[in-house]
Amino acid sequence: MSAPLRLVGGDGKERLRLWIRLLRVTREIESELRERLKSEFDTTLPRFDVMAALWRAPEGMMMSELSRFLLVSNGNVTGIVERLVADGLVARTGRDGDRRASIVRLTEAGRTAFSAMAAANARWIEELLGGVTRDDARTVAAILAAFRSPWEDDP
Repeated sequence: MSAPLRLVGGDGKERLRLWIRLLRVTREIESELRERLKSEFDTTLPRFDVMAALWRAPEGMMMSELSRFLLVSNGNVTGIVERLVADGLVARTGRDGDRRASIVRLTEAGRTAFSAMAAANARWIEELLGGVTRDDARTVAAILAAFRSPWEDDP
């Protein structure tokens, strides 16, 4: 009879448990946010994410910059942006007349809609993570800072 397969031991086992816990918590919160965005704003999390990125760049972003910021393919962003343009929430202009180098930005209606969604999202996060103290939140955020994206603002 062979010994049981041991893939991870010691500290690695604790890190694996941490990864599973982070993934589980993230998925649960994300699922709840998706449901609330749909029911309260008739929108999706990807649309919210695109609008959030454009909110942070009032002068607009090139499509390639937007996809890099969101860590998704240009194709994924293009479909979302096209629907947001059709809904009057985003404007797209060609850079130097070149449609392939589009710059996208929130319209005034988009800024108004996103402002309401962002306020609700902040309340939801406060509710969902209400059991985490400010000090614990700071500690966990500091520990996870090693994994920051270069696109994130300073804390």
